[in-house]
Amino acid sequence: MLLLGIDIGTSSIKVAVVDASTQKTICTVQYPETETPIIALQKGWAEQSPTDWWNHTKLAIQKANAQKKYHPKDISAIGIAYQMHGLVCVDKDQNLLYNSIIWCDSRAISIGNDAFNKLGSDYCLSHLLNSPGNFTASKLAWLKANESAVYKKIDKIMLPGDYIAMQFSGKSTTSISSLSEGMFWDFKTNSLSEELFQYYGFEKSLIPEIKDVFTNHGELSNHIAAELSLKAGIPVTYKAGDQPNNALSLNVFEPGEVAATAGTSGVIYGVSDQLKYDPLSRVNSFAHVNHSDHLNRIGILLCINGTGILNSWVKKIAGKDQSYNEINEAAATISAGSNGLKMLPFGNGAERMLENKTVNAHINNIDLNMHSAAHIFRAAQESIAFAFRYGLDILKENGTTPKVIRAGKANMFQSTVFQQAFVDVTNVPVELYQTDGSVGAAIGAGIGLGVYASSKEAFSINEPLETIEPKNASTYDGLYLEWKSYLIKQMEQ
Repeated sequence: MLLLGIDIGTSSIKVAVVDASTQKTICTVQYPETETPIIALQKGWAEQSPTDWWNHTKLAIQKANAQKKYHPKDISAIGIAYQMHGLVCVDKDQNLLYNSIIWCDSRAISIGNDAFNKLGSDYCLSHLLNSPGNFTASKLAWLKANESAVYKKIDKIMLPGDYIAMQFSGKSTTSISSLSEGMFWDFKTNSLSEELFQYYGFEKSLIPEIKDVFTNHGELSNHIAAELSLKAGIPVTYKAGDQPNNALSLNVFEPGEVAATAGTSGVIYGVSDQLKYDPLSRVNSFAHVNHSDHLNRIGILLCINGTGILNSWVKKIAGKDQSYNEINEAAATISAGSNGLKMLPFGNGAERMLENKTVNAHINNIDLNMHSAAHIFRAAQESIAFAFRYGLDILKENGTTPKVIRAGKANMFQSTVFQQAFVDVTNVPVELYQTDGSVGAAIGAGIGLGVYASSKEAFSINEPLETIEPKNASTYDGLYLEWKSYLIKQMEQ
């Protein structure tokens, strides 16, 4: 029995096919090879086309099929992971009405802040576990206020993964986990938030059918099955945001367990059994994939918008003729601290951990006679590690103090420079695993299909490739304090 996992990322679509019995990955691909652009019609805006996601998903599956490593009709279930917080709107005929306003879009921050003040911090933090901020509900409120003709046509709103599942099956569904990341869910009443819907003037009929994360979200339609050479009627049995899914792929389900990822954005994600929240909403609390009415499993999420996107930008500017491996090798020739070159990676919209300030990216202290492209490569990777340390200190304030962090050996964690800088500056060991979001989504599909008796069984062979231990923590602690001082100066301007 085979399982198909799909990860709807910001940069590309990743697809994995996993053998359910051995839990081994048979095939992984991504499409497109070049990074999908973000549409920025105005400063602070960030949109993508859901039609592109769907077309790229189909092309990725066809690309995987073309490798001929498996028989497509042996696939028995589909799992979907997706970039969080995006807003997708469709009419009664399931036609798209607007580009998706995605996770790093900042246009609705003032709307969310007003809601926080009007609804009250006590209500928002104790019931929603967050400020409405620029999450999905606030983006919908922006659309209602600024694109009223579009808003009036909306039949259902959904998140990116809900949209892709709907394209497979013709059925729209969502989950408590998804609703919580959009600020629609009241954890005290275990229902849609009456207060938020009344305040924004939303109809509850906009919300698709609410189902468990691990369940049947619809079956593959005949015409899509034929187009993709798959078996008609196979179910979509799992949908989750990319960060809860990354935690799942690393077997992070229980209180005290912590995962990290460093793709376009960077995340540290810990699990708690308490309805915890940060008073300043610098880190955010959502329902984890195994949360239920009778068992609290809350994902405490630190998100840094500007991480891998800085590394990508640096490659385009200073290393466009080099591969990421070559850039990483060049960075490794430079000593810790990059000979005084400092960078801030926050050039991808307002940063929640910086209290929604837009600090932007910066390069400081350039010596034209000393610093080379290799210095820039290393400074970028170190600055991303420093940003993680800044966020981890906030998580510690809120009770998340990891003894070890699990991460997939992907994206930034493929760089030995970044691996060691991350471990040294946080002073926390990192276990690296051979997994990614698409593989996690495939395993999630197996859990939803009932192939595995438990999540523990689903990850019974999930052993780390290696463990990175701190080597130079004292040096990096000093470098971090210098970097933090530079960040604070920028935040005060």
